[in-house]
Amino acid sequence: MRYSRQTKIMELIEDEIIGTQEQLINRLTELGYSATQATVSRDINELQLVKRTDENGIKRYVRASSTDNSISGRFIRIFRDTIVSYNNAKNLIIVKTLSGCGNAAAEAIDCMNLKHIVGSVAGDNTLLLVIEDDKYVPEIVKKFDEMVNS
Repeated sequence: MRYSRQTKIMELIEDEIIGTQEQLINRLTELGYSATQATVSRDINELQLVKRTDENGIKRYVRASSTDNSISGRFIRIFRDTIVSYNNAKNLIIVKTLSGCGNAAAEAIDCMNLKHIVGSVAGDNTLLLVIEDDKYVPEIVKKFDEMVNS
């Protein structure tokens, strides 16, 4: 449930202007998630969210950029704990996750800034990674193996 809630938090801050923990709690509750102030505070900390002023002068929660923090061990744990399997076909890698964890795993991969990944598409329990050339797929799969087995 935590990973599902945290995935929803990431979606909410990307799609909506969320500037307070109270707003976040209200939106989560509307969407059927149980969330207290303490829970949301922990989630914000674990997801390394920061408040920024947007182009309209409104303070809102956003993901910390890679210049704010290096990749968190938290994202590697999320990746490792949620991955069920991964396979490749030519220049594509398909990653299967636990239900509700596709976006969290995709976020972890995005934060790693791996070379040669052109883009990703995440669903509930699957994500698709498009690699610029199939010759780079073994290198990326090897990194995934190292993370899953560490």
